[in-house]
Amino acid sequence: MAACDVDIVLFTTEPEIRYYSGFFTQFWQSPTRPWFLLVPVDGDPVAVIPGIGEACMRRTWVQDIRCWSSPHPTDDGVSLLADTIHELSGKSARVGMLKGRESSLRMPLADFETLGNLLGVSAGGYIDVTSIVQAQRQVKSAAEIAKIACACDAAGKAFAQIPAIVNTGDSEREIFQRFKLACINHGVDDVSYLVGATGANGYDDIISPPSDKQTRVGDILILDTGCIVDGYFCDFDRNFAFGKTDSATADAYRITHDAIEAALGMIRPGVSCAEIYAAMQTVLSPHTDGAVNNVGRLGHGLGMQLTESPSITAFDQTQMQAGMVMTLEPGLPYGDGKIMVHEENIVITDDGPQLLTVRAPSEIAII
Repeated sequence: MAACDVDIVLFTTEPEIRYYSGFFTQFWQSPTRPWFLLVPVDGDPVAVIPGIGEACMRRTWVQDIRCWSSPHPTDDGVSLLADTIHELSGKSARVGMLKGRESSLRMPLADFETLGNLLGVSAGGYIDVTSIVQAQRQVKSAAEIAKIACACDAAGKAFAQIPAIVNTGDSEREIFQRFKLACINHGVDDVSYLVGATGANGYDDIISPPSDKQTRVGDILILDTGCIVDGYFCDFDRNFAFGKTDSATADAYRITHDAIEAALGMIRPGVSCAEIYAAMQTVLSPHTDGAVNNVGRLGHGLGMQLTESPSITAFDQTQMQAGMVMTLEPGLPYGDGKIMVHEENIVITDDGPQLLTVRAPSEIAII
């Protein structure tokens, strides 16, 4: 912060407030109330939050908690926030906020404008601290890695059950429900993200909710899950074929599997996201027949959020460091508008990548 000429950082979003305070609640799903955490360049964080959250916040390490009754008809914590910033860092405080990629405001824009007037700061006058916050959060502690590994282990055990708990003729909705129950039975706290698809000889979509469509012989199933253990995510998928698979799908599966092998063979501290992207693209590109993969990236960071920075793209020059947790997620367009997506979770160590997921088989599993 000192190097960036920042006196105090204002956080308004759940992952950052949780990271710097330990405040963990699902109440964020209610958009009614704003929440604020102030991190001064000297001294401990100060929470400025609605009174409904005071008891929960007091169970964290934050000692200075200032509250107001929210929702408020005219001043939903804005003046209290401005007064606290002035008290902690002076009337001319240089305030840092997240401005960059993957950040959001998460407070009413009108209130943000009022805050700027009270602080004498224009919208462009806040100092962007995205890079220093993301750099800090990208490297996980041993405790964080253990939580992610636990989520990976539980979801992996649920994936291993799919051939035993799913049958040809089951609907997508039934499959999703059984998988969620299996994940919970294996110890996750929640299955907050589960998407997937089924389709004859492949799928063309990987982000939709389930339908009542019944599966048939020759269908391909993908399930992509983000299970949570103590607030930390896993994020990986598995593919299955009902009864049989055609040669094009079998080949696409092996190619994406090989792309991950290529990445695993070259990742080490100091290697950039762009270099990892290039290694996987070298495997994928000869088989695309000119089709474009519109997903835009081949993996990403993982932790308190399902997707975090950095992104495995051609333009992201972020270098791997020991302690980073990443997904490797190559996608291959093939056939008549079909795609094949394969995903694993890894942690970067001084010696290279370590799988947190049990490696998927090299041949697609048959149900």
